[in-house]
Amino acid sequence: MSITILALESSCDETSAAVIRDGVLITNVIATQTVHENYGGVVPELASRAHQQNVVPVVHQALSKANIRKSELSAIAFTQGPGLLGALLVGTSFAKALALSLKKPLIAVNHMQAHILAHFIEDPKPAFPFLCLTVSGGHTQLVLVEDYLKMEIIGQTRDDAVGEAFDKSAKLLGLTYPGGPLIDKYAREGNPLSFSFPPSEMPGFDYSFSGIKTAILYFLRDQTKRDANFIQDNLYDICASIQHSLINMLLDKLIKAAKHYKISNIAIAGGVSANSGLRAALQNLVPAYNWQVYFPKFEYCTDNAAMIAMAAHFKYINEEFCSLEVSPEPRMKFGV
Repeated sequence: MSITILALESSCDETSAAVIRDGVLITNVIATQTVHENYGGVVPELASRAHQQNVVPVVHQALSKANIRKSELSAIAFTQGPGLLGALLVGTSFAKALALSLKKPLIAVNHMQAHILAHFIEDPKPAFPFLCLTVSGGHTQLVLVEDYLKMEIIGQTRDDAVGEAFDKSAKLLGLTYPGGPLIDKYAREGNPLSFSFPPSEMPGFDYSFSGIKTAILYFLRDQTKRDANFIQDNLYDICASIQHSLINMLLDKLIKAAKHYKISNIAIAGGVSANSGLRAALQNLVPAYNWQVYFPKFEYCTDNAAMIAMAAHFKYINEEFCSLEVSPEPRMKFGV
């Protein structure tokens, strides 16, 4: 009997539904929220309201495109956390209600594990074990992946995530939200060695990005005092230098971890994994370290239900179901 799962993603500002059958993605529908652009960041209350408006149409479209009736579903999956509480609550409540009405099993998925499992949606797929650098607006993690559901965080940020560093730097430069992709775009035209920013030093494989954010703030403050047009006249070089510094911090710990664990299969995941500079820098390391590197397709980097569906597929095989008493967990621990 085939395994057909409907999965929901509602952890932040993307409402998404996907259908997967026997590990093969059939549909992946995403409704993007543009309202947050007016505020320079995600407004949790507005995100929750948008999820309420979008969830039914998105699910309907996902099932219709897949040409699958609700009665054919084997299980309903959803993002339990981490994420915004109100946003998670919409997806959790809808999934529970649908599972109850259809008398189908319910599968709770960890959002960060799902980002890693996005690598198994399409070929090429990494072989176990591999190291995954998971980078997003809210998380920066180095994860040792030994099997589909056997993962261990070996390093993570002690404060801000690298995605925050990109977006906050963009805000300091007067760029619109979300600013990370704009820094990536402008960096392609600039000189990454024009300006330098001191990296933060942390023990082991952990990261810290609060210090470099402060350094960028003070640098721009001091330069604009001397020259009011400094940012405007040097925007491309500033973006290139910021991106170069942040990427070097990421890859420095990744190289150390790969050497320590003697692993040559390397992957990246999460929203920042769409960054062209990071992808190019990682690819450039292949000859020196004899790595096999893996990048998810761009549509599976940012939040989407396809990755939730893939994680749910493996959890279904392991019979890892949850009860209707399950609640969203905004600070959900890894591996739970």
